[in-house]
Amino acid sequence: MKLIEDSAKLDCEVIGNPIPEVQWWFIEGEERNETGTQLFDGAREDRVHINATYINHATSTLILNNLMLNDTGVYECRASNDPDRNDLRTPPKVKWIRSQANVIVFEPAAITTKPEVVNDQNQTSATLSCNLTNPSSLVKGHYWTNNGKIIDKSESNSDELYIKHEIKKVDYHSAGLYACVFLTEPQVNATIEVKALPHVVAYKHSENANEKDKAVLTCVSHGYPLPTNWSWYKLKDVEIDKMPINGTDDKYEMKNTPNKTLLYVKDLDINKDMGMYQCQGTNEMGSASDKIQLRVRSQLAALWPFLGIVAEVIILITIIFIYEKRRKPDEINDDDDSGSAPLKSNAATNHKDKNVRQRNSN
Repeated sequence: MKLIEDSAKLDCEVIGNPIPEVQWWFIEGEERNETGTQLFDGAREDRVHINATYINHATSTLILNNLMLNDTGVYECRASNDPDRNDLRTPPKVKWIRSQANVIVFEPAAITTKPEVVNDQNQTSATLSCNLTNPSSLVKGHYWTNNGKIIDKSESNSDELYIKHEIKKVDYHSAGLYACVFLTEPQVNATIEVKALPHVVAYKHSENANEKDKAVLTCVSHGYPLPTNWSWYKLKDVEIDKMPINGTDDKYEMKNTPNKTLLYVKDLDINKDMGMYQCQGTNEMGSASDKIQLRVRSQLAALWPFLGIVAEVIILITIIFIYEKRRKPDEINDDDDSGSAPLKSNAATNHKDKNVRQRNSN
């Protein structure tokens, strides 16, 4: 079961020895009055394509493109390995093995969406609705999708022909392609676009690089539709005073995709390139931007920590040397010199005794 302008694909596989030939036929009319028309590659204004291989066994594929209502009917795969299968001079006596498939082409059911697109910047919420008319079969259920993913809690088994979906806040989170899907045979759907301003954010709000090296600044975007144009600016002291950056000269290089932009700043100069940069993404709804601070280190920046360590070591050695020079000699230990010191108490005693004896003699 297919819709108008869809395509259908039928496969046929046959086993036999010798390998059988495969043909495709289109059967019209009732069983007693049916007529068959053989199909070939390029038939029906090149809408019919047949691919066949005969390796070990026979396989053949019939492809019908851009289906029309008159393509509805019975398609028959016939196979035979009789040597006289294509001899038309004698009455047909060859038996063809046959297998059939039905192809039914429907006009697409009409789905009226409201609104067809949400693109009002001042609209904070939205109600999406779909009304199905002229369904090809009974509706067995429905659901909503956002960017191809089924929206949580939107699936239902009801046979309703009118369904709604509420968007509480219209922003880059909720923007995208919404589709209402009705479970009929075949299933049908309609799409509603919800558009919003792009959401642009710097991958890193601060980048550091060394002088003479290359810096890479990155911004990404989210939402629907994605930016169709990216721009970079070098901000001066006043934010409103900004210099557009040309991404084709020797100094700068820009690489853009719908959801990302990269700015390469080459041969960094500490005086000219350091500062604030701005990336800006623009879609049909407007523009959004973000800023990145680029800091450029001097080529001697890596040398300063080493010189600081060396200076600390020199100062420490100098302090130790001066301290050693100025400190007082150690005091002499009494225990070490007790043997050489005069025994004053004994000498005094001897002198006292001597004087006493002298006085007695007089």
